[in-house]
Amino acid sequence: MEQHAKSDTAMTGGLLERLAIRVTAWTERWFPDAYVFALLALIIVTICALVNGTPLQTVAKSFGDGFWGLIPFTMQMTMLVIGGYCVARSPVASRLIETLAMVPKRPRGTIVFVAVIAIATALVNWAFSTVFCALLVRTLAQRRDLRFDYRAASAAAYLGLGAVWALGISSSAAQLQANPASMPEALLKISGVLPFSQTIFLWQSLLMLAAIAASSIAICYFSAPVGENARTAIDLGIDPHSDPIIVPARKRPGEWLEYSPLLTLFVFIIGMIWVINEFATKGALRGISDLNSYNLMFLLFGMVLNWQPKRFLIVVGKAVPATAGVLIQFPIYSAIAFLISRAKGAGDLTLTDHLTGLFVSVATKETFAPLVGIYSAILGFFMPSGGGKWLVEAPYVMHAAVDLKAHLGWAVQAYNAGEALPNLINPFWMLPLLGVLGLQARDIVGFTFLQLVVHLPVIIVLLWLLSYTLPYVPPLIP
Repeated sequence: MEQHAKSDTAMTGGLLERLAIRVTAWTERWFPDAYVFALLALIIVTICALVNGTPLQTVAKSFGDGFWGLIPFTMQMTMLVIGGYCVARSPVASRLIETLAMVPKRPRGTIVFVAVIAIATALVNWAFSTVFCALLVRTLAQRRDLRFDYRAASAAAYLGLGAVWALGISSSAAQLQANPASMPEALLKISGVLPFSQTIFLWQSLLMLAAIAASSIAICYFSAPVGENARTAIDLGIDPHSDPIIVPARKRPGEWLEYSPLLTLFVFIIGMIWVINEFATKGALRGISDLNSYNLMFLLFGMVLNWQPKRFLIVVGKAVPATAGVLIQFPIYSAIAFLISRAKGAGDLTLTDHLTGLFVSVATKETFAPLVGIYSAILGFFMPSGGGKWLVEAPYVMHAAVDLKAHLGWAVQAYNAGEALPNLINPFWMLPLLGVLGLQARDIVGFTFLQLVVHLPVIIVLLWLLSYTLPYVPPLIP
């Protein structure tokens, strides 16, 4: 039944949807895992360094020195995923989802409602948004009085990660630039520290965010199939009832602390005292931009909302597989960043020097941001990791920004806006959401591809026009 429904979808969908389904089917068949792309990138950078005249021993040293150079940031990104997942799977979140699922009254309104929730929550934590909105769609699909397209709603649930997450406070690039302790030393000397006020909270960035959100919601409304064209979860052969978190009953007296909230409450109270003190001494803006404070807050709320240590550990166990790509790929990206920025070759020049020169030769102060956006979008399809890819790009992108006297924070936002675009068609980050929804990437990419077609010109034009409103600010190097 499911295969028949998918076949019908491919036959009757619009031109863009049919094209997107074929493109995604091709990528699913021929594209290897993102880990393979990370290794290929390492090989390419190594070859480029050798061609640049860098001795093999120097290349190997840069690889070894860089591989473990960003373990704190790798762990911070891992905890970001776990914290967001734990909050999304808590009983409180489940009750909130059930309440929200009663709000929509019409099919197209349902798709728009999911999109609004996805966009809003992703600005706070993309991992939370992905899981929370996937569960929301499944809960909505249980309503017999509401016939909506399950594929379109699932695509709307992905819009947080596919469209706006990198412009919110969980942006890996913005977080990294605001935390000097997490930055590679070479990058810190180039760009200095960039607080959120110079990146995601620029009014230009907020305007771009509003434009992307508005266009996303409009596309969701006008592209949602209705009536006989709509395919519900049942039509697709999917049972919409989600997999609950089941806590086994206590079997022996020694387990009582695992089921008691006492330990959880103690950790939550002592942890929140620290967080409140951080906000009081640093201010709200610096407090929320500190990855340690940000992650600890989500982890603490994940603990207390799941209440029992036993349940919390079960949820963490379900969250950990989603972090595998971060854990194994970030050290590779770190090694690549070291090779690019530190391995010197002929003329005492690094690959960063050559790439910087290339950007400077083809860009002006005003065209630099859109070029970064386009470049990041293309590279992001092959390296689908916002934080890891920024480690690779940042040394030469920020060096070029300094040379061109372009606004450094806007360069970061250009990267962020462009980086999110390939997420709309790359199956890599869709996997956690698709696992909850019981779908494949080809089921939703017809809708997300349409988002990409509209987002690309909107972002490029705004990056170019708004560059004229941003003066150069010298880097703040601690």
